[in-house]
Order: sequence, then C-alpha cells, then structure tokens
Amino acid sequence: MFFTEQHELIRKLAREFAEKELTKELQEEVEESGVFPKEVLDKMAKAGFFGIKIPKELGGQGADARSYVLVMEEISRVSAVASLYVSSPNSLSGGPLLLSGTDEQKEKYLRPVVTGEKILAFGLTEPGAGSDAGGMTTTAVEDGDYYILNGRKTFITMAPLSDFAVIYAKTDMSKGSKGITAFIVDMKQEGVSCGKPENKMGLHGCATSDIILEQVKVHKSNVLGEINKGFINAMKTLDTGRMGVAAQSIGVAQACLDEAIKYAKERKQFGRRIGDFQAIGFMIADMATKLEAAKQLVYKTAYLMDTRQDASMNASMAKYYAAEVCNEIAAKAVQIHGGYGYISDYKIERLYRDCRVFTIYEGTSQVQQMVIAGKLLKK
Repeated sequence: MFFTEQHELIRKLAREFAEKELTKELQEEVEESGVFPKEVLDKMAKAGFFGIKIPKELGGQGADARSYVLVMEEISRVSAVASLYVSSPNSLSGGPLLLSGTDEQKEKYLRPVVTGEKILAFGLTEPGAGSDAGGMTTTAVEDGDYYILNGRKTFITMAPLSDFAVIYAKTDMSKGSKGITAFIVDMKQEGVSCGKPENKMGLHGCATSDIILEQVKVHKSNVLGEINKGFINAMKTLDTGRMGVAAQSIGVAQACLDEAIKYAKERKQFGRRIGDFQAIGFMIADMATKLEAAKQLVYKTAYLMDTRQDASMNASMAKYYAAEVCNEIAAKAVQIHGGYGYISDYKIERLYRDCRVFTIYEGTSQVQQMVIAGKLLKK
C-alpha cells in the first residue's frame, strides 16, 4: 500500500547488505570489544546508507522517508547497533543541519558525514533535563564575534567518536524553551571533553558519554538557525528521530519473531515440537499480529512525511507503539527459548538487551503519550 517497486528494491539491497556484511562473527566481535569496525562503516558509507535522506547535491541519495525506514528496518533486523550509524546522519545529527543550516554549514559539516569521513553527534539531553529539554542549564553567552558555552550534556550517542556536535544551549535564561539556540561545536577544540563511555546494557559497539563544555568559544558562523529558535529545530528533528526508532523497533521485533518461530519448530518436549502446543502457538500469533500493526504505523508515518502531511502525532504513535511492542515480543521470544534465552550464546539474549532502550531514548513512551494526548486534546 505504501511502497513502490523502487522501495522494495531498496529493501532488498539493504537486506542483502546486512546479511552479507553484518555476520554473526562480526557481531560477536563487536559485543566483546565494544568497537564497531571502521572497515564495515566504510562499506555502509559506500553503499549510501549514511545519506539516504540527504540531498544529492550534498553527496546523499536524495531518497524519501519510506526508503529510510526500510533500510533502518532491514539493518536493525540483523544488527541494532549498526542501525545507529545509519540513523545518526539521516536523523538526529543530520536533521538539525537540513532544517536550519546555511549552505556553507551543510557543505562543511554534513557532506563529510554522508561520506563517512566525519561523525556528528546530537547534544540535547542533560543530567537534569531529559524529558524536559526546556529545563536545560547549558548556557551560551555572547562575547563579540563568539558565544561562550558552558554546561554538560549526557547520554550522547557517539560523543566519544564524534568530530562535531550540534549542541543546544540557553541564550536567554528567562525564556525557558524559547531561549534555546543550536550551535555546531568542534569536539576537538579547547574546553570540550567527553566523560567516560557508559557501560550500557545493550547496543554495544556505539559509545555513549557525556559532553562537557567549559568556556568553549563558538564563532557566530557556527550558530545553527536563528537565535532562540533552537528548541523548534530540536523538536522537528525528533519527529524524524522517533520514526527512526520505530523502524529500529520493527526490525528488531521481526528478528525476535524469526528466532522464536525457528526455536519453536526445532525444540521438542513431551515428544512434540513446542510450537505445536497451543500456549506457544498463541504467543507467536499474538507477536506476529502486533508486529504487523506496528509496521503499518511506521510505514504510514513515513508516507505522511513523504506526501508533506503533518506526521508529528503519527511519529509519536509509531515510536510509542513499535517500541513497546518490540520489548513485548523480545520478552516473549526469550520466554519461548526458556533457559537458553538467558544465555548469551543465543541471538535472542542480545536482541532482548538491545531493544530495551527503544522505549526510553528520543522521548520515552510516557513523553509520546503526552505528545499524542496534547495533539488530540488541543483546544
């Protein structure tokens, strides 16, 4: 309903790449080392995954939201952590530049991200300002041709790996969320440092840490968009980000369902396949039905974006439902595996850990409920 033959070809190419390059051996290596190999990232860049939604004039593919969703789904189905590297340039890190960047900023900071030469991070969350992004305390004080930034960002994906970061800071402390401005910060410049990479439950192979800003001088040419309009930039960016997490969720959920079906066919108890017991069969039926519903929500969101319709509420619905359903499907898949599901030798154990954060990052499930209710009850 939502896809053309070209979209299905993109899905096929992404699936073939994932199955060929993101091998079981590679993923075991990444889990062990916590590092995603650069040679594989280079292959992903060459395949065009880092610029799916980026205009061709900036080195991207110039494709639509549906293409992005399909690539995210297929990559996530094999490796959730690999999908983070696809998501970042097309979503959270690239999004602010696409929305508000000047031609010079896009050329300087976005093009090298598309080609895989540079990595760009998105710095919004703070220790005391997660769901309430407007409560951030990072400041940016005007000083001649510069702004001086001070503050701390937390849980920033790829921060230790990044060359640049989009940092949101208060330029007017009296205006709350209406006093926030976006800046492009060089991660190598004086006054910028990263905290120790977090020891996470899942998504190993993509470092996450704090970004500390101490008297960091940012030239006015690196202000992203208008002064005091940064919060709008961040919220619009998060619409695409939420669709991306929803696509991750359906990809991982599909992998969980695949593993559950495979195991239910192979495992025998009481002389029968466990899938032939109604308790297991009904669990799988429930998992498959909810996954299909989640997919339709995600695909519709991408379709609305592609046809220039308001997709904000649908993005929240897709993120909320798909992330929750993914966690439910993963939990049931572990249950179907019994004791083996708790052992790291089985793929389902990693899938269960990787998807837990989907209901948390880029807006918790509760924040999505707030957004949805706010849209429906708006006077």
